[in-house]
Amino acid sequence: MDATAVRERAGELSREPGVYRFLAADGRTLYVGKAVDLRDRVRSYADPRGERIARMVAHSDAIDVAVTDTETQALLLEANLIKRHSPRYNVRLKDDKSYPLVQLTDHERPRIEITRDPDPGATVFGPYTDKGRVEVVVKALRETYGVRGCSDHKYAGRSRPCLDHDIGLCSAPCTGEIDGDDYLGDVASVARFLGGETGVLADPLRREMERMADEESFERAANLRDRLRAVEAFHEGGGEAVTARTEEGRTDILGAVVAGETATVARLAAEGGKLIERERHTLDTPERGESREEEENEDGVGASVVGVLAAFLAQYYAERTLPDALLLPERPDDTELLAWLDSEGVDVRVPGAGREATLVDLALKNARRGRDRDDGTAALAEALGVGSANRIEGFDVSHTGGRAAVGSDVTFLEGKPEKAGYRRKKLAERNDDYANMKRLIRWRAERAVENRDDRPDPDLLLIDGGRGQLEAAREALSEVGWNVPTVALAKADERVLTGDDEHDWPADAPELHLLQRVRDEAHRFAVQYHQTVRDSVATVLDDVPGIGSTTRRRLLRRFGSVDGVRAASPDELRSVDGVGQSTAETIHARL
Repeated sequence: MDATAVRERAGELSREPGVYRFLAADGRTLYVGKAVDLRDRVRSYADPRGERIARMVAHSDAIDVAVTDTETQALLLEANLIKRHSPRYNVRLKDDKSYPLVQLTDHERPRIEITRDPDPGATVFGPYTDKGRVEVVVKALRETYGVRGCSDHKYAGRSRPCLDHDIGLCSAPCTGEIDGDDYLGDVASVARFLGGETGVLADPLRREMERMADEESFERAANLRDRLRAVEAFHEGGGEAVTARTEEGRTDILGAVVAGETATVARLAAEGGKLIERERHTLDTPERGESREEEENEDGVGASVVGVLAAFLAQYYAERTLPDALLLPERPDDTELLAWLDSEGVDVRVPGAGREATLVDLALKNARRGRDRDDGTAALAEALGVGSANRIEGFDVSHTGGRAAVGSDVTFLEGKPEKAGYRRKKLAERNDDYANMKRLIRWRAERAVENRDDRPDPDLLLIDGGRGQLEAAREALSEVGWNVPTVALAKADERVLTGDDEHDWPADAPELHLLQRVRDEAHRFAVQYHQTVRDSVATVLDDVPGIGSTTRRRLLRRFGSVDGVRAASPDELRSVDGVGQSTAETIHARL
């Protein structure tokens, strides 16, 4: 768009508050902004103050607007649109964590599950702030109404009920153990509870608790009592996400650093004068402008620390409980943002001295540490809820149809490979990845428990594979009695699997990058050893004149096995380095 087009579009707009979007020719959102007066704000882009803003306007093909009733509504709508569209020219919070939801899928026999990414067509409830409480309630719902929680793959084609049915978590609609209409009736009861009818679940739990008490099954009665309390609190604000101010006296302290096109914001949370939480977040920022004027423009194009803080406050707290007070290193100059925080009763302060200034300095140190230390160990430990992730051991197995099976055990210390800690092991020849992984982990665990391994115990074990490999590893650890946190990471969808959950972290998350490095190194080391073992096995190729160990390895790597070499034509054999016409004909004749 040129200046004339911007002015013409601005002239069509009202003077009401709202949100505007600059759109590319293909419909992509390039920039989202908010305004107290849409006409005046959009018209200002006809004469942009900096080169980067000028480029953004030049690349735009249209301007879309949405009018709001209040400036606060414009602020929250802007935050939601930035999160949805990830515009190139906005400061964007990259590692924002969404709250868990509960969904009832739209299958013929719906399933219930906790998710952060609901399926299309599902009936969704939430979001919720306390995932632990949600898990308790969902389990209670399944025990009471038998709604399935299994995947489509596990559900399809069953001839008998699975373990969930045996332990009372599912009424097994997969094998017709319950009539279809009855099952849908139970699903409707679950939906009624999630919709706010607490008694749908609380009443049967209370009756069962009283019955257990009458039968003097006091341990079971106490368990039901705790579950009932969680259920009764679920719709009283203890489970649902709210944005209203609480009276808990919470103070959030923020520190921010900007470098290039990324920024780091550290958030400390304090209650009753004690720090209770620390976390860091990464934001994408447009490149800073060449002039001080562009760097400080209120749209955040060419963002400074002030711009980063303003963007973070709007995007982070739009869906979260606001604190009673915010301590900041600099005061945002976004009047709409400050008006919103003031309307919600948040006291925004920039302390100059004393304990509060010390806390802000601590937040700044955390933000700088997040940038200076990029090994991902702190972020990984925090994301998984473990004490430390400084020392990680990664495991993988490799074989060809069960032959030459081997396992790798690599060590990473503070995010970097520690080659002295690498180990490898030959495994029994079997075409079973789960059994191979179980044997490999059992070998490592036994050496640790019996003090036969000279390495320190790791903070975390990483399994290259999916849920099956993870369960095999956990089973081995349990049998040996070696208690080390263990997770799995498969290449298929890069989800991090734990014993009870799975994490779908952003592709740029440092904690995911660290696990990927460990996983890839374990895989490389396993494949390398497998090739060495496979190629060292005596074969009929040893008897072929003119074939040495180097050529034999090249042939096996090229064709996979002796059978592959046998099936190759002389021309194909000659494609291997070191194999000439005569040697190719000799190999073909001998095999």
